[in-house]
Amino acid sequence: MNINSNSMISHQSLMNITANNIANVNSKNFTAKDGKIENNLKVNIRDTNKPTDLTKEITDMISTQEGFEAQVPVIKTEDKIMGTLLDMKV
Repeated sequence: MNINSNSMISHQSLMNITANNIANVNSKNFTAKDGKIENNLKVNIRDTNKPTDLTKEITDMISTQEGFEAQVPVIKTEDKIMGTLLDMKV
């Protein structure tokens, strides 16, 4: 359960980076940030030294959304298992 919650937090961080880049697309001298999820599920954020590329941001949002959606069946399964265990305990 902890791995799934950490993964969801990491994907939320990626979505926050994308949202910030899009919000500042017309800001003067703004350089976009890029984030990658590392092996330990921590987000590594780096400065791209380039302006926001909306095409990249949209594709990043799609892949981040897929990451969120991939977690849903795992969390539902864990919930069912926990419910079964609790029913067995009572």
